[in-house]
Amino acid sequence: MTHFGLLCPPSPGHLNPSLILGEVLRDRGHRVTLFTAADLVPKLANVGVEVYGVGRDRHPPGSLEASLQRLGELSRLEGVLYSVQILVEHNDIYLAELPELAGHLGIEAWIVDQVSLAGHAVAEYLGQPHVTVCNALPLDLEPSIPPPFTPWGYSAAPWATLRNRLANGFVNRVVAPINRRVIQQRQMWGLPPLKRCRDFYSPLLWVRQLPPGFDFPRRELPGWVHDVGPLQRRDRREPLGSDLPPFPFERLDGRPLVYASLGTLQNQIPAIFQMIADSCADLPVQLVLSLGRADAQVAGLTLPAGAIAVPYAPQQQLIDRAQLVITHAGMNATLSALSVGVPLVAVPITNEQPGIAARIAHQGVGIRLPLKGLTVEGLRNAIATALQDNRYRDRARQFQQTIQGAGGVERAADLIEQAITTRQPVLAIAP
Repeated sequence: MTHFGLLCPPSPGHLNPSLILGEVLRDRGHRVTLFTAADLVPKLANVGVEVYGVGRDRHPPGSLEASLQRLGELSRLEGVLYSVQILVEHNDIYLAELPELAGHLGIEAWIVDQVSLAGHAVAEYLGQPHVTVCNALPLDLEPSIPPPFTPWGYSAAPWATLRNRLANGFVNRVVAPINRRVIQQRQMWGLPPLKRCRDFYSPLLWVRQLPPGFDFPRRELPGWVHDVGPLQRRDRREPLGSDLPPFPFERLDGRPLVYASLGTLQNQIPAIFQMIADSCADLPVQLVLSLGRADAQVAGLTLPAGAIAVPYAPQQQLIDRAQLVITHAGMNATLSALSVGVPLVAVPITNEQPGIAARIAHQGVGIRLPLKGLTVEGLRNAIATALQDNRYRDRARQFQQTIQGAGGVERAADLIEQAITTRQPVLAIAP
């Protein structure tokens, strides 16, 4: 059995799937230790893996919450730049602390989120195997597809390839602070230079949460990339949602349910919540609005008759009952909806959300609306169309079937065990 070090950013969208994967490996007899921000350790007391806090000397209590709250106030490029700043600090802590901690705790192998680039360098420095997990939209760049931070659709035309190349160059400049710090440390450790962006990741295995066929057509993926679908528990409950206050299910009145959430990060823009509420006012639906934070001012919203707004909601349980999901195009909400065949209306805000929304539109599982110029009328029309046009639901149900056959977290655990045991690339077998 193996002692795994588990690395991912300290946000629910990354923590929940990582913890679920860790639980499955633990149930198979392995030992799993999550390294995360010290601020989070008390909140993770009841999760199914061991938790070790890092960065205690660099970040005083409360600093993580403050930085995530600030991120929730930002959109578009501002949000991307601030996320990069957070990730620079996140990776710097790993580089400084993990080599010594790994020896002290007896870590033997690593499971590393794609944005935790320092984890791959640490594993290589220690001579230990590691695998890459893509909990969000895959960030590896190639000219055949638009970068994940853009809202562009897919095109194979030469002009689109040129556009993508230029945009990829801009993205590389934006994320350069993260890469630079990792490259500097690699040089100090005497590790070989990296020739391509994908060299930051595992040479053995990439596990992606994407349903097969959901991504744009890629031409340059290595052979050890596996799309396994959502990393979910069988009951689809999330580790960080176990302490939510009870939801008033008795208030659901039988009308078609529309569930709306902007996740737990991009949730500090109250005007969007009010627009969602106003857009449902004249429609024959019941709105459930999850505001995504404990201090949310539910009383500050004007809600349509019968609507329910709560600081937090049991997301999957409500999506199971929903006819439509309104989302910021976070990966978590998108996968939760597709796993039960529910279409989406996506209003992306920042980071890779525009790229996810572009794929939602490309695959026909929902409608995307740009944040800039968003209106109540436009949102109302999109909601009505997505509810009435059966093509969106039919297409979402096709992805539901795809997800059911993709293997999910159990297949991810199988692949990881194979990669760590053999230390050889786990090649995908073409159908």
